[in-house]
Amino acid sequence: MKMNKLIIIKYGELTTKKGNIKFFIKTLKKNIEVALTDLDFKIEYDNGRMFISSETLDEVRDRLKYVFGIHEIVEGYEYDSIEIEDIKENLKSLVTDKEIGSFKVRTKRSFKAYPLTSMEISKILGGVVLKNAASSKVDVHDPETLIDVEIRSNKSYIYFESTPGLHGYPVGVQGKGMLMLSGGIDSPVAGFLSMKRGVRIEGIYFESPPHTSEAAKDKVKSLTRLLANYSGYIRLHVINFTEIQEAIYKNIPHEYLITIMRRMMYRISERIAHKNNAKIIINGESIGQVASQTLTSMAVINEVVRMPVIRPVACLDKLEIIDISKKIGTYETSILPFEDCCTIFVPDHPVINPELEKCLEYEKMIDFESLIKDAIRNEEVLTIEKDEKKFEDLL
Repeated sequence: MKMNKLIIIKYGELTTKKGNIKFFIKTLKKNIEVALTDLDFKIEYDNGRMFISSETLDEVRDRLKYVFGIHEIVEGYEYDSIEIEDIKENLKSLVTDKEIGSFKVRTKRSFKAYPLTSMEISKILGGVVLKNAASSKVDVHDPETLIDVEIRSNKSYIYFESTPGLHGYPVGVQGKGMLMLSGGIDSPVAGFLSMKRGVRIEGIYFESPPHTSEAAKDKVKSLTRLLANYSGYIRLHVINFTEIQEAIYKNIPHEYLITIMRRMMYRISERIAHKNNAKIIINGESIGQVASQTLTSMAVINEVVRMPVIRPVACLDKLEIIDISKKIGTYETSILPFEDCCTIFVPDHPVINPELEKCLEYEKMIDFESLIKDAIRNEEVLTIEKDEKKFEDLL
């Protein structure tokens, strides 16, 4: 009887999509193919499962941990028979003389015409384990070993262990978003969480040479590369913000520096987003964390754009954001001590409840429109792909 060791992917949330499920699964397959580009593998799939065969299953499994849209990653055994006697023999060969401990057999039949119920199959196979494993006992509530058996139309599968996936939706199914990417801790986490919901992100970074250094820019490129491990690649738009920032510093009352600066960044981000077919702006703002992130400040700053602004970390505290940044591998890069646009020219007492009327009045003092057009005209666009060495270090 033919046996094939392979990886089985469970979709999880994707199965709720019903009419759109084929689009979601095809996008997931495409993203997996990108993640496994340099490996030899074969993918088969249907609306219930995806199956990956390869001579390098360990490497495949490790890379799949960084692909959104996967609920569980299972390394299991595929057999070309669904006869109960064959399934019994196959399970026997896997458990004989093995230390199983307490166990539960869980059976799933997608082939509903099968002559036995799932419960009947589990009971029969439980007897096989009790008779052949070195040490075993049934525990249906809290088993040490969960033995899964799946019976499909012409094949059966047995597996013992699963690895949690990243969950969420495959990157790209929800369209594109423009991430305002600074060198801090929060915005990379916001980008990660957006990708988890199926958004393909492009980054926008505001540099202000000579006030910000080339090292600060390199730091943002490194953060972009780390995020690209979860999506294959990310385009980064670099905007020279020097003239705008200096004009603000010279002409605007200093307590309003940050508010006006953020309004300019929003204006530019929206135009870059429209230019690149992005549907939303994404940033790492967290309510109340700094002066520009009070509810009043957010409302006044947000007033300059009509495009939706998504703030994935808005209701997380700093420790929660840090915890996610450590898990996704961006924290150590984020804390490197290089200043960005948001940390230079910071006034001693920035306004925390800015007035929209004052902002509109102050902005009339400078020809910002021509400065914004120049900044957009001279943008630098970089396509940053995942760093294979960095990717290996994360695993």
